Amino acid sequence: MAETTDDRLRLLLERVERLEEEKKGISDDIRDVYNEAKAVGYDVKIMRQLVRLRKMKPDDRREMEMLLDTYKCSLGLD
Repeated sequence: MAETTDDRLRLLLERVERLEEEKKGISDDIRDVYNEAKAVGYDVKIMRQLVRLRKMKPDDRREMEMLLDTYKCSLGLD
């Protein structure tokens, strides 16, 4: 029984390690794309914000933008 549990744990850890390696590779690929965008003149900070906004549901995005506008007005930023 203990040997089976040990094997299971080892296999789970190996899966996590493989996934971590894949995640690192994907992170490197994403960084390369941003570097390419920067090299041709795009603002990477803005691109990251756009990616974040595109992930949001439209209603959530509208609510966030409305709150942001409200806060900006109250601080005199507009």
